[in-house]
Amino acid sequence: MVAKQKGELFPDAVIEAFNEAIAANYANGQSSFTVEKVVKLMISKGLKEEEIRKEHWLDVEEVYRKAGWNVEEDHPGFNESYTATFTFTPKRKRS
Repeated sequence: MVAKQKGELFPDAVIEAFNEAIAANYANGQSSFTVEKVVKLMISKGLKEEEIRKEHWLDVEEVYRKAGWNVEEDHPGFNESYTATFTFTPKRKRS
C-alpha cells in the first residue's frame, strides 16, 4: 500500500528515467548504474536536480521492490570516496 502510494507521488519522469537506466544497463541478470546517470536522465526530462534531491525522488526502492525487483543502493561511507550506484536484479520466482 505504501509503495503504491509513494509511487503515485513520483512524477512520471522519475519512473521513466529509472526504467530507461535499468533497460540500458541490463546485462547478466542485473542492471547497475550510477546515481548521477539517473539524475542526468531525470534532468533531461525536465526535472531540476535541486528538486530531485529535496523531494527524495531517488528513493524508489520500495516501488521497484513491489514491482518484483531486488534493489541495492550503494553510497560511499564517511571515509570512502567512490561513485554511488543502484543495482537492480529481478526477484526469483518461487516454484
